[in-house]
Amino acid sequence: MSATRTRSRKTAATAQAAATPEITTAARAAAVAGTARRPRAGYEGIAVVAPVTIPYARYSPKAAHWWLGRALGQLIAESGVAKAEIDGMCVSSFTLAPDTAVGLTQHLGMSPRWLDHIPMGGASGVVALRRAARAVQAGDAEIVACLAGDTNHVDSFRNTLSQFSRFAQDGVYPYGAGGPNASFALLTRQYMNTTGATREDFGKLCVAQRDNALRFPYALMKKPLTLQQYLDARVITDPIHLFDCVMPCAGADAFLVMTEDRARKLGQPWARVLGTIERHNAFPDDPIQYRGGWAMDVDDLYAQAGVGPSDMAFLQAYDDYPVINMMQLEDLGFCAKGEAPDFVRGHSFTIEGDLPFNTNGGQLSVGQAGAAGGYLGMVEALRQLTGTAGNTQVADARFGAVSGFGMINYDRGLCTGAAVLARSDA
Repeated sequence: MSATRTRSRKTAATAQAAATPEITTAARAAAVAGTARRPRAGYEGIAVVAPVTIPYARYSPKAAHWWLGRALGQLIAESGVAKAEIDGMCVSSFTLAPDTAVGLTQHLGMSPRWLDHIPMGGASGVVALRRAARAVQAGDAEIVACLAGDTNHVDSFRNTLSQFSRFAQDGVYPYGAGGPNASFALLTRQYMNTTGATREDFGKLCVAQRDNALRFPYALMKKPLTLQQYLDARVITDPIHLFDCVMPCAGADAFLVMTEDRARKLGQPWARVLGTIERHNAFPDDPIQYRGGWAMDVDDLYAQAGVGPSDMAFLQAYDDYPVINMMQLEDLGFCAKGEAPDFVRGHSFTIEGDLPFNTNGGQLSVGQAGAAGGYLGMVEALRQLTGTAGNTQVADARFGAVSGFGMINYDRGLCTGAAVLARSDA
């Protein structure tokens, strides 16, 4: 056994001992059930405005700082808010290192009195929204800029993956399984074996998303995709083929959180926050991930929101691989567990169809700009609910759901979140 593997096992054993592994999922659930929770405060009076996307590029020689700065500049231009008025900031980026959100403040010439760095990948958009809204409600900030962006040099994606986590360094790369493709291949195969899902089912979602992406000006995938093309694409890691995988790119997305009164004075259309949830390392005892943290908190989400899945005009789901779309449809209550394949067969998911899904095309057709992938669905939802989505606009969109999933650490994604949003007059 190599020294690296020995150290890895010792490190894992030490960490597990420190975390008292005898406390199982069942024990934690029982403890929670026996403890009365305080009711969650609502998000009354909070406005989310100015959804911004900086057009994505396959590769970029510019640093993440440049992309994030462009996003901030576009927020200022579209909202009419002066930079000095932005006194709060949330930042998500993988390639900002060695800087964090703190270092970025100096690069951008900002002096916020409230700051958060959210390294949660695909869950970042929902988490940023939650925390920014609470900061504004508490008076810790008046206007919070939520920014996510990454660059993509020719070799930066591989370098990011090789240093993504301690699990990646110790438990994945030494065995030659670099990146998330192998992990998601295992999750996909398990899902297919247990639910009867077929590649045609996954392909239907991918084809519908591509149809939606053809209307979205920032999508990097510009060609139509047929189901046969999806099925015939080259194998990446069986059963995953080419069009099951996101394409790394550079880009940035952003939005502002403020009070409704301020949004009204600025003349800005806004969306309201009806409910949100966030969960990390859910169901750690599951031998293979077949559900996410949404399943633990979905009832709470809709209880907060006062509306349910059938009220949603659209769903923007994090989509690095199609199997995660299936899990989100189930865990967010659009269908029962294990029934997503049948649900997919019975719906169209296009903009004019029933349950428009990832109306801008999602990451599978737009591209994955690093941590900005966690904002892509959020800014599209905000466009839908502020009537600014242009060619991707869903008719009479009053309520919509956004879901996030991030940080595939070794064998599963650790971060999940979801939000239910509403048009300002809904």
